[in-house]
Amino acid sequence: MRCNVKNLVLIGALLSAVALHGQQSIPNGTILPLELKSSLNSHFAKAGQVITARIAQDVPLPEGRIREGSKVIGHVVAVTRASDNGPADISLRFDTLLESRNKMAITTNLRALASPMSVWDAQLPLTGPDRGSPENTWNTVLVGDDEVAYRGGGPVAKGLEVVGEPTAGGGVLANLSAAAGTKCHGKFQGNDRLQALWVFSSDACGLYGLPDLTLSHAGRSNPVGEIKLASMKGEVELRSGSGILLRVMQSTP
Repeated sequence: MRCNVKNLVLIGALLSAVALHGQQSIPNGTILPLELKSSLNSHFAKAGQVITARIAQDVPLPEGRIREGSKVIGHVVAVTRASDNGPADISLRFDTLLESRNKMAITTNLRALASPMSVWDAQLPLTGPDRGSPENTWNTVLVGDDEVAYRGGGPVAKGLEVVGEPTAGGGVLANLSAAAGTKCHGKFQGNDRLQALWVFSSDACGLYGLPDLTLSHAGRSNPVGEIKLASMKGEVELRSGSGILLRVMQSTP
């Protein structure tokens, strides 16, 4: 009898863990904040090359969360090297989420991409005097449109407007918004939760700290899920440590 009780307790604990961390699909419109772990250069990259990234902040879901440190896997779709006939470009697709032993196919589009330096700057304190205080009390300027994360008890704010809240791990949760003149959308119909944006502002959209690159295709339209970056001079280069916001359009276990 004792053995049966122990087994029931163990089963209950396992079911609780599943309910906490996983669910059958990711709601459409969910943002995945990523830190790129692969470096890419269009001169050396090849179609089919695997790309890896890590979830940079816990992503809240209706039935649990995607844990920080989970992997997102993608691959290079096509590459054009720089030449006298034209600039370089590279097409990517992120299509697999790995969390522990769980694997999920995802279709995503690109909302924002930031250089490693932009990511680094967004994690530094706003003013010099903050440098002597604990990191969880720093005020930091997020990548995007001058939103500030007031850590240590404050909100995430754009001027006097509160748009979200900092998280203990150095990220932020915020309601998405769409800045005028951009192609990014705000809240997704049926998915108006606070989104995990890591070091990005609520209206971050496009490329940051990458002056030689342009976003030719974000993956929102055909070919759906395919991200194409082009260089205005030389090769397309993406470095490990770059920050990425992907938006989930579809997911299947």
